[in-house]
Amino acid sequence: MGGILEGVRVLDFGRYIAGPYCATLLAEFGAEVIRVEKRGGSEDRFVVPVGADGEGALFLQINRNKKCITLDPMKAEGQEVLRRLVARSDVVVANLPPQTLKAMKLDYESLEAVKSDIILTTATAFGGPGPWSDRVGFDGIGQVMSGAVFMTGAGDPPYRAAVAWVDFGTALHCAFGTLAALIERGKSGRGQIVEGALLATALCFTNATLIEQAVIAANRVPTGNLGQTAAPADIYRTKDGWVLCQVTGHPLFVRWARLMGEEDCWLKDPRFSDDLKRGENGPLISQRMARWCAERTTQEAVDTLGGAQIPAGPVLSPQQALDHPHIREAGFMTDVNYPGLPKPAPVARAAVRLSQTPGEIVTRPPTLGEHTDLVLGELGYDAAAIAALRDKGAI
Repeated sequence: MGGILEGVRVLDFGRYIAGPYCATLLAEFGAEVIRVEKRGGSEDRFVVPVGADGEGALFLQINRNKKCITLDPMKAEGQEVLRRLVARSDVVVANLPPQTLKAMKLDYESLEAVKSDIILTTATAFGGPGPWSDRVGFDGIGQVMSGAVFMTGAGDPPYRAAVAWVDFGTALHCAFGTLAALIERGKSGRGQIVEGALLATALCFTNATLIEQAVIAANRVPTGNLGQTAAPADIYRTKDGWVLCQVTGHPLFVRWARLMGEEDCWLKDPRFSDDLKRGENGPLISQRMARWCAERTTQEAVDTLGGAQIPAGPVLSPQQALDHPHIREAGFMTDVNYPGLPKPAPVARAAVRLSQTPGEIVTRPPTLGEHTDLVLGELGYDAAAIAALRDKGAI
């Protein structure tokens, strides 16, 4: 495929998001990534099914640019295949519980015995050490334990985010850590373990709120979409929809006051002299902004605010997001064909661009076991040996 990571070989035993998307980011910049699945397909292949064979939207998003083999590493023959794979790899990605890694001989001690400079990138729900280190969990666990869900919505009930920001954030951290480990290995020749945790990611993302609580005991409570530390910061109804406006910092507030045509009213009142005071008096500012938005269409509001260099955006449905002219023209997504889909899938590219060595979506996600024979052939298995492995249920 080419790219800045060309020559780096990755075994992807990841499941769902944190592991597979970490490996996807490496693949998008040139690494050779082999996704290893159960013989019947791993669970995450079938989440939110959209394909004729049940392949899911999540799988299509985070498994492009990969090869796929099926393997049962719990069988003796499967273990031999695994050893050969590890011996020619640089990185193993496996966001599986520690006890599962050990049972599959994917723990670092087992991997290091095969290849001394291997890098193991793993992610767990809770990290460690700690009393919950061996427990399993998904994205939502990190959300609810970080304070984020408590502060979302109006408080009764609390709301978790509809997007898996903890999972994707963990994948990003793991990809960053893997690159750092590869750089270190290039200097010292040593491999190491790269460990992410869903709870650690969630706490990282909510850290400013936690710092505020620890230092000054603000004891904040949820206030819906209304911002608490600056204003105007809310979602406002327009004639035909909704708009988010977010003003933080005095220069932006000055622009907003000028746009309202009421500089004296807002800029000379001590209640609105800094961000924190504006946040404390946010309902007053939001009432004014709400009246302004109610007199305009969504397009008129975002165009006027954007022209004044005030951060604003429309609240879009999924279809409206797909149709938005900026999203289309910026090239954030690539149409990818996949067997059994009625139309191409708009797959989001890595959300970072390098001017000289950009990442690329080169190949569609693999069908189940699509490259098993190819990869095993590269490991030295002939057709008869591959057939024997298949008969024994190892692949």
